[in-house]
Amino acid sequence: MSTLAPPHQIHTEYDLVFAGGGTAACIIASRLAVAFPDLSILVLERGPTTESKMEHIQPGRFLTHLAPESKTMQFYTSTPSEHVAGRSVVVPAGRCIGGGSSVNFMVYNRPSASDFDAWEKEFGNAGWSANDMIPMLQKAETYEIDPNKSTHGSDGPLKVSFGRDEMLDIGRQYLEIGPKLDKNRPRSDEGNGLNEESINVFFQCPKWSSTDGCRSDVAHHYIYNKNLENLSVFDGCLVDRIVIKDGVATGLEYIFDTRVYESAPQDIRSVKALKLVVVSAGAMGSPPILERSGLGKKEILEKAGISVVNDLSGVGANYQDHAFYISPYIADPDSITFDLLFRGDPETWRIAREKWEKDRSGLLSTNIVDSCIKMRPLPHELDELGPEFMDYWNEVLANKPDRPLFWHTISPGLPADQSALPPLKFMSSASILGYPASRGHIHVVSKDPYAVPDFHAGYLSNPADVSALRWAYKKGRELTRRMPAFRGAFAPAHPQFAADSPAALTETRPVPVDAPNIVYSAEDDKAIDANIRQMVQTTWHSLGTCAMKPLPQGGVVDSKLNVHGVQNLKVADLSIPPSNVNSNTYSTAVAIGEKAAMIIAEELGCTL
Repeated sequence: MSTLAPPHQIHTEYDLVFAGGGTAACIIASRLAVAFPDLSILVLERGPTTESKMEHIQPGRFLTHLAPESKTMQFYTSTPSEHVAGRSVVVPAGRCIGGGSSVNFMVYNRPSASDFDAWEKEFGNAGWSANDMIPMLQKAETYEIDPNKSTHGSDGPLKVSFGRDEMLDIGRQYLEIGPKLDKNRPRSDEGNGLNEESINVFFQCPKWSSTDGCRSDVAHHYIYNKNLENLSVFDGCLVDRIVIKDGVATGLEYIFDTRVYESAPQDIRSVKALKLVVVSAGAMGSPPILERSGLGKKEILEKAGISVVNDLSGVGANYQDHAFYISPYIADPDSITFDLLFRGDPETWRIAREKWEKDRSGLLSTNIVDSCIKMRPLPHELDELGPEFMDYWNEVLANKPDRPLFWHTISPGLPADQSALPPLKFMSSASILGYPASRGHIHVVSKDPYAVPDFHAGYLSNPADVSALRWAYKKGRELTRRMPAFRGAFAPAHPQFAADSPAALTETRPVPVDAPNIVYSAEDDKAIDANIRQMVQTTWHSLGTCAMKPLPQGGVVDSKLNVHGVQNLKVADLSIPPSNVNSNTYSTAVAIGEKAAMIIAEELGCTL
């Protein structure tokens, strides 16, 4: 036994014990702690605390969490794949109290009603339809833009607004040019109504931040702002496995994580759960905990040297993300963008800090997405996507008119490491697939909780995804080349078109709105496809790896979030969606958290 002092004094038993302290866990634990003051609740989070830290309060610091040395993110590197030009893709996941809500880009983007309806109708999950889940979204938010607007909330803990300042010029240009270029896609004041009217309209994009310029994360709005004596939330606690006896989950074993507490003792510690264990470590973190506990596919567990408790083939399978394809363009040097902030320019940071401290305005009060569209091909456009796209269209989108193909924006800056790039101002055409057809997996390779998992992202393994992003590139380019701030494409990051092709990247000034669209040849399409495979990356929207489906379909949990075949064990986080949602996943994680709190409360004898 180590003689080093542990960083926390944690009791040996609690009524409810959570493995993971991210978005869903904070919501569930807070709601239950308020509803049941006599219950003792423990949350063990692997990453650090976020309380009162500026990097989790000031919205404009979002990109700092993606730095290689970040302790608030866990970086998962996929196996190299021919589908992404032989690359490995790095997928970050929130690794701190509050999880993704504390580190994400704060883009307020909600699913379509048919996304939730599919969970109930197609996978047999009673109680998870849009009629059930929209109230969960409303319960969590205060929609400061218009609290009375349909489907939005008026008195929830999380604030939604347009931020402190008005849009930057690039966002305004996007909203002006888009409807002029494409008269079938007008401007609207609502792009998040969860209905068909929110599709194919240009709209100002709300943010998960308040009008006083602060991030709306769950840690500060569900946990830190409450004095809940029966709720204990500890950081730096890496859950090794669930203790299961005779088919019943009785507690957790954990160690203190050395990335948070370098000198902490490394002996395995245990805590009993008198009533319930909830695994809530996210789509990337929950499957390894289950597998180390003997819950997973038999062949995978045996190969890792783990005794099989229950053969659940769906654990770690069905991995999904929203493939992200970004094409950078050069912006007018007088444009206001985030690039100097991203490059760490001291003067830009000084001014931004002073503005935020003065009145919560400036670049640190906002994010990189001011305006956007959820784009769905119109009937006359389907031929543009190619025959390989039609099976996917007919299966996933054709009969669900509230589903877009992708979500698009042109952002004021290039949200990436710019250390090797010229000191330019950028405007980035970004497309995010709503329902990628490709799938991957994440599995443990040993009993060691620090071991790097076997992660296969699966990006672009289905050709329909390439077809969709090819069309998205063309749509985004037409919009960008008409915007007043446009000064040409940043050619190294674009498709390598032949010099004599009409698609060649020769323009350095904006063209008129009524200019003809670029015509692409078959060779041009091949160049775009090659670029897609070289450039596609994550949107940090991992989900689906412990799917809420019947056991014969590869399900891991049932509609009450119970793990199949184990008592007193639930999973509640973004690993449980059985199919994708066409939005940034924070809103879905919030809805899952509120729904899970309601389910558990009812089982404990109370209605929330």
